[in-house]
Amino acid sequence: MKRSEYKAQQHKKAPKKKRSLMNKITRFVFISALLAVLCALLILNVFITFSDVSKLEEPAPRSTVIYDPDGEVISKVSNSNIEGVSIDQIPNTLIEAVISVEDQRFYKHHGINYLRMGRALLENAFKGKIVAGGSTITQQLAKNVFLTQERTYSRKFKELILAKKIERVYSKEEVMERYLNQIYFGDGAWGVQRAAQTYFGKDVSELTLSESATVAGIIKAPSHLSPTKNMEKSVNRRNLVLSLMLREQYISQEEYDEAIGQKLALADSTVPDYKGKYPYYIDRVVDEAVNRYHLTRNEVLSGGLHITTEINPVVQNALEEVYADDSYFPESTPDQLLQSASVFLNPKTGGILALVGGRGEYTQERFNNATDLIRQPGSAFKPLAVYTPALEQGYHLSDLLVDEPIDMDGYSPKNFDQNYRGKVTMYDALAQSYNIPAVWLMDQIGIKNGVDAAKRFGISLEKKDRTLGLALGGLNKGTSPLRMAQAFSAFANDGVMEEAHAITEIKDSEGKVIGKWRGESVQVTDAEVAQQMTYMLQGAVTEGTAKKAQISGIDVAGKTGTTQLPFEGVDGSKDHWFVGYTPDIVGAVWLGYDQTDADHYLTSTSSVTAPPIFAQVVSKSSSELTVKKFDLSLIDEEIKELNKQKNMTKEEREKEEKKKEKDKKRKEFWKEIEKWGRDWFRVE
Repeated sequence: MKRSEYKAQQHKKAPKKKRSLMNKITRFVFISALLAVLCALLILNVFITFSDVSKLEEPAPRSTVIYDPDGEVISKVSNSNIEGVSIDQIPNTLIEAVISVEDQRFYKHHGINYLRMGRALLENAFKGKIVAGGSTITQQLAKNVFLTQERTYSRKFKELILAKKIERVYSKEEVMERYLNQIYFGDGAWGVQRAAQTYFGKDVSELTLSESATVAGIIKAPSHLSPTKNMEKSVNRRNLVLSLMLREQYISQEEYDEAIGQKLALADSTVPDYKGKYPYYIDRVVDEAVNRYHLTRNEVLSGGLHITTEINPVVQNALEEVYADDSYFPESTPDQLLQSASVFLNPKTGGILALVGGRGEYTQERFNNATDLIRQPGSAFKPLAVYTPALEQGYHLSDLLVDEPIDMDGYSPKNFDQNYRGKVTMYDALAQSYNIPAVWLMDQIGIKNGVDAAKRFGISLEKKDRTLGLALGGLNKGTSPLRMAQAFSAFANDGVMEEAHAITEIKDSEGKVIGKWRGESVQVTDAEVAQQMTYMLQGAVTEGTAKKAQISGIDVAGKTGTTQLPFEGVDGSKDHWFVGYTPDIVGAVWLGYDQTDADHYLTSTSSVTAPPIFAQVVSKSSSELTVKKFDLSLIDEEIKELNKQKNMTKEEREKEEKKKEKDKKRKEFWKEIEKWGRDWFRVE
């Protein structure tokens, strides 16, 4: 073969070799690119797989709703500016409005709208900075919950990863629910529920088509599109949303025409005015939910619970009205407001009907004097620690008690009026609140019996309280108005004391019962003793120290209490009490200064301060009282004997007293004989 022919043949083979090399390079590049994409996808999936979106499991904070026994809402409590709602409560028109204006392919993509994102990338490339996001609703949720609002590519990448993970874990409905509960709608409204309340004064479930479109339109720029800030812009935005809904075939032309012609009617006020309503009662409800039902404060304030209570709005409003009127209270010193607290119960159930824990402006979680105050109860304690156990030991209303100077191991009590009457009936001793007869009687029945009785009535005592001073309520620390009201409720309920409580039932946000009241009933004393106590305490109101508690047409029984100042040389008192009841309601009223000193004390007695407050509240609540008269049918003979005693001359009373004393000794003698006989036969 010639040289020239060989060269020509080799020249023909060269393109084939070049093509083969190009093919190899192309295949290499393709395979490399494919591997790079696969690696990128693998890495991306690793990022997605190990991304933590469990924070979305935390339910959006929901206000706890508090109801009265009839199911009427009395308050809502929350420690969050978000009030979550379930997807079922959100109207379809609102969901469709949001999808139309924010993410029309929401139900078609898997967290990322690639076409929309591509357009945003091109726009950002031309501008040289991030000006468009192209975010889906899922991406917006990821950004709101997990990321900052900064505009950077690294933040955007994280957003995409989290959006994909969210779509893998949650359904579209769950994504939408979390999104609408998280986003900001302007005017301090986080979430659709607060937005509906803020702008239209209604629950989100009640929003109309026009209102739904308005709320959806705010999302893009809450500070500029809020109807309270700029009505014209808000209406224009609403109309745009409605047109998008029409285009997406979510609404008909007729619905569009009707909605676009409607004028936006904003609420006169923002969120329904539950804030500040019955604050002390609500504090008690929250404390009870935490302490008795073992819920956390966060669960109570953000768990969307439904709590039914024992509150009676008529009684509560009456109590609030009285405490808002300074004329019912003694004048305070210029630098310190005289404090007071009251609590009212249903004696048949123990349910707290009404409660106010202080005077003056309420502040969040302010000290609640009605439930948490610990003060000496003074003479209001006599019925519990002295007269009830005495009646249980066989004493009678008509029995004569010593009322003369006494000295018991250095303890020498005095009557308030500094007078002595020799002997007085038990009825008069209690009605007129004489001190000496009470101390003398406790000495007769034994301090231990007085202590045991007080404990039965639910009053906590200390070792230092085991003295004769217990008869006059001279406790080392003291007790609260709530405890005193609970104790006296036994007298109005035939000797049975029901545990005081505010809550009857707690349901979670899904309606499941998670707590139900199951209180304790304590048979403190028998019905006959309870009626005897009622008759004597009724005497304290009709003719004794509590006359200002009288209410026309309604039987009232009760006892005043006044405690001494902790220093000498000043004529005044530290605490004033009145604990009283009718057949249907029992209440305790306390007055005093937070800090008692030589410049801050009460100048009168409890008889002129506390009873009128009780009387005013009960009078204003008379429509709620079904029973006006006490049942005293078990003590007819006791009352007759007392009246007979009242009509006797001094000589006849002394003669009768000697006869009773003789009968008493005779009974004690035969009891000893009987005991001796039992012991003798047991030995034999």
